[in-house]
Order: sequence, then C-alpha cells, then structure tokens
Amino acid sequence: MNRELKRVSIVVMLMFVALLSSTSVVQAFQADNLSADPRNTRTLYDSYQVERGAILVAGDPIAQSMPADDDLKFLRTYTNPELYAPITGYIPINGEPTGLESALNAELTGNSNSQFFDKISALVTGQDPKGAAVEVTIDPVAQQAAWDALGDYTGSVVVTEPATGRILAMVSKPSFNPNLLTVHNNAEVAASYEALLADENDPLINRAIRSLNPPGSVFKLVVTTAALESGSYTPESTFPNPTVYTAPGTTSRIENSSGGTCGAGETVTLATALRLSCNIPFAELGVELGDTAIRETAEKFGFNSSFNIPMTVSESVYPRGLDDPQTAQSAFGQYDVQATPLQMAMVSGAIANGGVSMAPNLVQEILAPNLSAIETFEPVERGRVMSEETAATLTAMMINGVQDGAASNARIDGVDVAGKTGTAQNGSTDPFTLWFTGFAPANDPQYAITVLVENGGGMGQTGFGNLLAAPVAQKVLEAVLNK
Repeated sequence: MNRELKRVSIVVMLMFVALLSSTSVVQAFQADNLSADPRNTRTLYDSYQVERGAILVAGDPIAQSMPADDDLKFLRTYTNPELYAPITGYIPINGEPTGLESALNAELTGNSNSQFFDKISALVTGQDPKGAAVEVTIDPVAQQAAWDALGDYTGSVVVTEPATGRILAMVSKPSFNPNLLTVHNNAEVAASYEALLADENDPLINRAIRSLNPPGSVFKLVVTTAALESGSYTPESTFPNPTVYTAPGTTSRIENSSGGTCGAGETVTLATALRLSCNIPFAELGVELGDTAIRETAEKFGFNSSFNIPMTVSESVYPRGLDDPQTAQSAFGQYDVQATPLQMAMVSGAIANGGVSMAPNLVQEILAPNLSAIETFEPVERGRVMSEETAATLTAMMINGVQDGAASNARIDGVDVAGKTGTAQNGSTDPFTLWFTGFAPANDPQYAITVLVENGGGMGQTGFGNLLAAPVAQKVLEAVLNK
C-alpha cells in the first residue's frame, strides 16, 4: 500500500511540476508574443481598460489615451494624425492594430516582460494600471519638412542619421486620419475603414517600409560598390560607349535615357557613367561583374533580408540565378530588382558612414509611467559593406553627380550634397517611379535621405528623378541643416 501511495505521489508531483513549468513558460517567456498576436481579441479589449502609454515625438504626445464616458474607459487619440499615421498606426475597437500601436502593444499596455514588476507594484499600491510610453527617434522638424516638401505627390520620404541608423523622418503619402478608426462605434469604424480600402491611392500603405518599386538608377550605387570593392575597377575604368547596347544572346536593346552616347568619346569612365546616370555602361559592367557579385553586395546593404524597426519592413529584392541579359538589366535597377525607400536610405547611410551599415531604428526609449527608462535602444552595426576608401570614393562620385550631373537639382549653396537620382520603368506604358537618395553635408554626414515619387509624379513617362524627386530632397536637407 505504501508503495502504491508513493507511486501516486510521484505522479502527482510530476504533473504539478509540468503544470508549473508550462505556466511559467507562458507567463515569463511567451507573454509578449501572446499579447502581440493580433488574433488575441481579449488582449485588445483589455487594453482599453488601462491608460495606454503615449507615443512621443521630442517629448510631445502624438498618440495618447484620453478618458472616455463609456465602458471602454479610454479613447485613443492622435495629434497631427496624417503627418504621423505611418508611424503610430492605429488601434481599432474591433480589428488588428497597426504601426507602433501593434509592434509595441505589450509595452504600451504595460504587459511586456520588462514591466512585470511594475504591474505587481501597481497592484500592491492600489494604483490604476498604466502602460509605458514610447519615445520615437523622429525629429519633428525633419518630419514636417519632409511632409511639406513631398506636397501632393504619392510617395515617401525617409531621413536617417547615418552614424546610428535612427530614423529622423518617415513620411508616406497619401496618408489618413487614424482618429476615424478609433472611435467607440463599430459602424463608424467599419465605414471609415471600407472607404480607406476603396481609395485607389492606398492611403493605409506605409510606403516608406512597405512599398516595393524598381529602384532604377539609384541601384547603380550598389553596382558601383561591387565594382570598386572587387579591386578590378576604379572611377577611371572605361567601357565602350555606343548609343545602343544589345545584351549577349538577345536582340533586346538597352539605351541611355538621353537616347545617345554617355558623353563624348568612344569610351566612357565609370565616374562619368555614374555622374550622368547612363544605363549602357552599367549594363556592360553588370555583365562583367556577374549577378553573384552584385547580389552579394546588395545583400550586404540589406537586400533579401527582413527588418523590424520594430514594425516589419518589406524585404527588398535582388533576384538569384540571373543570366547575362537579366544581369545587364538589373545593373541599372530594372528587371526584378525591388526596393523600399528605407532600403535605399540604408544604402546612402552606409556610404555616408564610412562603409558601415547601421540597423534602422524608430524607437529611442521605452518609458515607465514615472518617466524612468525601462529600455533604451542603442545603435547596432549590421556590418561593413565596403572599405572606408571605397566609401570615400563613392562619396566623391556622388558629389559630382549633384554638382554637375544627373542629380543637380539637389544642390544647396555652401553645402556639398552627395546624391543619386533614379527614373525606373514599370512597363511599356505605366508611369515611371522617381527616386533620389543621398546625404549631407558630404564631408560630415548628418542626414541621409531617400525620396520616392510614385505614379510618375502625375507626369506619366515624362517626369524623371532630377526633375521631381531631387528638389524634394533639397528642400528637406535645407530645412534640417538650417534648424
């Protein structure tokens, strides 16, 4: 009998240990994942029962919870909503949150692992539960300047700090008013959401991190990096300079945007090809380098990788296994090459940072209700993309492109700007996608910027990067340099 009792006791004890272990795992290690799961509607509803933490820009709230006279107790409200909607996102009463509201839901509701003891303390002292605040890296001057400069274009502006990867501005247009999606009325929210979904301009898409477009000639910075890093090319390396190039094994014609040669002469240097943004020399260079060398360099910049800032960034793409004709097209940012504005900002940022790529980040600090820091985010190096010598050489080539080349509309009096424009094709009749990417001051880079203008900026196939995207960058850089 004692032996049977002993066996039962052991079984009961093992079951207790298993239950305790599984509960501990859920409470201690899976709490954040479960809270962040958009399917967890109980967590979403419970989040309205506490004062959700604010999202702050330079200490001022752009999202905060205000007392409500209904069962949900608090109403989420947004200040300057369209300007900051791509950053804050929104948290509806019946649906999935977006933006930072989703990515940091556990922290904003006070339910993250790092806030466990704060919750216990609040229970013991009888304080009302309150979530943590989130201070973002956004510079309000840069954000407003980017918004104003982009005007009525459909597109995006991203400004980063090259040395740290901090995102100083992230504008996406057209935008929307998240206050329409947070009212405590299901019918109103549903109507507003359906209207936004039906809008052909897709205002709910954060184009800075979710819109993938062919990068066109801004991708030539990646190919130039691959060439210089190979040790087989310098800015003075020359290429044949015909008016039409036919890729090996095909009859497809590649032309420069001018329709003629790349400057005068039977040959053209790499430096001139980048300054004037010529397609034919880069198609020739691409075939010589091969797709593997280009892809490996692109991946050092961040292509073919996903990022969290902490929102998820769409993966920019440089395809694998290209043949020579496909590689020729990819070398000037066409074929199946796709990039987000944030990815191209990372390209310019790495060049500006002496060849070291920094992880992009949108969050500076997580702050407890008493404003003490729960978590502070430090700069993170992704890795070295190129040597300091290559970065310096590329910088000089990009300065020439702004001073006397295809990016001349980004010039600023008294400041050296390093930049590159792009005009990407989307099909035989579709409007072009227009780009600028670069940084300033070139000798001491403080700001890296990428501008994306979709739908040809309303000009179909007659607009180009230097005409529309470069002036946007020029206005933003002037604003932040003069603040």
